[in-house]
Amino acid sequence: MARYTGPKTKIARKFNDPIFGPSKALQKKSYPPGQHGRGRRRKQSEYAIQLAEKQKAKYTYGLLERQFSNAFDKASRKGGITGEVLLQLLEARLDNTVYRLGIAPTRRAARQLVLHKHITVNGEIVNVPSYHLRNGDQIGVREKSKSLEAITDSLAGRSIAKYSWLEWDGSEMVGKYLNAPTREEIPENIKEQLIVELYSK
Repeated sequence: MARYTGPKTKIARKFNDPIFGPSKALQKKSYPPGQHGRGRRRKQSEYAIQLAEKQKAKYTYGLLERQFSNAFDKASRKGGITGEVLLQLLEARLDNTVYRLGIAPTRRAARQLVLHKHITVNGEIVNVPSYHLRNGDQIGVREKSKSLEAITDSLAGRSIAKYSWLEWDGSEMVGKYLNAPTREEIPENIKEQLIVELYSK
């Protein structure tokens, strides 16, 4: 299944944002990568700013260009504000929800858990990271996988902060996708309006 396999720190430095999780390299080198990274930045065009926001959203949620474009097309056909609907579709992905619930420390790790059949949806094993969750769906850890060190370590370090659109039962290792989050509830700093403007050209 296609996914981005290139350098992570380089991308994080490009956007000056820890997209793939905390990075010591990003803290030490807060300037863009490349031989001209330390130089003065040129003023970006409106298109460049819009493109950068789209790329940041792609890397954040672990999608490639075609996947992201398909998600945007789907969002544009739905009712409501296209940018907000786009983020809701991305948040409803199974790999993203596994990450949000704290079962995995990163979205990449969550993707791997899903692919290796450690995650269930409504009691059935699902190994498709892009699986779209619906309101009321239950996401759990397969019984045989509950003792996996990677999962227990991640849950042990789980942040106390919770998301209003998710529920988590630590004793049963089962979570629930309650409803689509509003734009204000999503913590990532993604300017979805700029992405809509880019695709509208």
